[in-house]
Formats: sequence, structure tokens, C-alpha cells
Amino acid sequence: YDVQTNINTKMLYETSKMVARLTGVYIQPNKAIVGENAFAHESGIHVDGILKKAETYEPITPELVGRERRFVIGKHIGTSALKEKLEEFDFKVDEKQFQQIFERVKSLGDMGKCVTDVDLQAIAEDVVGIVEDKMVNLEEVTVISGNKVTPTASVKLRINEKEILEAGIGVGPVDAAIVAIKKSLEDFADIKLEEYHVDAITGGTDALIDVIIKLRYKDKIISARSTQPDIIMASVEAFISGVNRLLSNEKMRKKWR
Repeated sequence: YDVQTNINTKMLYETSKMVARLTGVYIQPNKAIVGENAFAHESGIHVDGILKKAETYEPITPELVGRERRFVIGKHIGTSALKEKLEEFDFKVDEKQFQQIFERVKSLGDMGKCVTDVDLQAIAEDVVGIVEDKMVNLEEVTVISGNKVTPTASVKLRINEKEILEAGIGVGPVDAAIVAIKKSLEDFADIKLEEYHVDAITGGTDALIDVIIKLRYKDKIISARSTQPDIIMASVEAFISGVNRLLSNEKMRKKWR
């Protein structure tokens, strides 16, 4: 209609999430533009088309509405998407190693498991023969919570052989533990928890809890998971696992030497 507006389309996604949070109305994953799966791609042929010509499946660019394109790692993943993910994590593999990684990822997907970035990196490291050098190790975590107590957590981390003890408070025990960990990391206090998802794998109050998180540091995003009968430990381990992956970048490692 040749009409100029002051609408910032790049804020559509964040605005939608804010409205959902304030109203308590859940955004369906398949919702156009703002749904979690709107710019997610898994199928082999589908991803190949996206990589060659994005307009084939995306009428608008995800950046236009404040989103990012992501490739889902699962049983339908194709070779193009997997190669793209491995390159994203700076893995150099030959054809034989790639096939081994591909088969193991497909096998996990066939079992109905969600393969996170950390899972993929662990598989690739195992195939390539890289021994993971964890920079952040959890030594101890203590949490206090109750109906008349402010949720408080203390954590003891070992970072490059240096022991760090910190405490934090939050809206709940999990939040308090994550706050304490972020305080311990100092330079990485601006690590953002983009997503936090919890599933009970088994029934009962002693059910196994599967926690999947997505962390962001500047322009780098990583997903991680942990499965434990304790939701606090599962959350803490997933967070630290993700942090270690963020620190796997050589430039970041040098900051901590």
C-alpha cells in the first residue's frame, strides 16, 4: 500500500514471547513466524534446499522478525545439515569419520531421543579421538528452599584448577543455583539462558528428569542436556556442560589461562 510505518519487525519475536509470558498463553510450536519450529529444519532434502536457496522454504528471512534459522538434529537429518553443524563447531572430519558420526546421530534419533549440540559434539569428539578438556568442574552445590525461606544456593566450582565459591538467590532453587554459577564465572556473567525445558521420563515422584537448555554468549548459541532424578542437579549439570562448550572456543580459553 506504499505506506511507511515505524514498526520494528525485528522485535516481533521478543514481543510475542513477552505477551505469552504475561498472559500465560502458550505459543504453539508450529505457529507461523513466532513458533519455535517456524525456522527450524531437519529433513535432508529440506535442509539441502535451504542451504542452496533459502527462499525455497522461507518466504521471509528469520532475521527480519528477530529469529534465527536452526537445523534440528534428529532421525530425519541429512548429510548437508550435519556437515553444516560440524563446520559450525569447527570439526574437521574425513568421509569415514563423517559416516560414523552420521550413523550414530541417526541411531539416537531412531530411538526417539533429542540430540542436542552437546550430544553431537560428544559423538564427534569420540569419533575423532578428541579428549574433552573441561575448564569448569562442579565440586559442590547446596540449595536451601521453603515456603518461608528465600531460595538460596551456594556452589563450589573448579575453574582451571582455581577453586571458586559463590552464593546466589533466586525465585526458586534452580534459579538460585544458576545465579550462583553465573556469579562464579565473572567474565561470563552475561551468558543468557535462552531456553529451559524439563521432561519427566518416568512416572512417580522419583522420576528421571530430562533437562534441555539453550545458552547464548554474544553470537554463539549452544544447547545442552542432563538427565538426573534430581531436577536441581540435572539443571546445574546441563548448565555447566553448556558453559564448557561455550568455553571450548580457543579465544575464550585464552581469557581464562
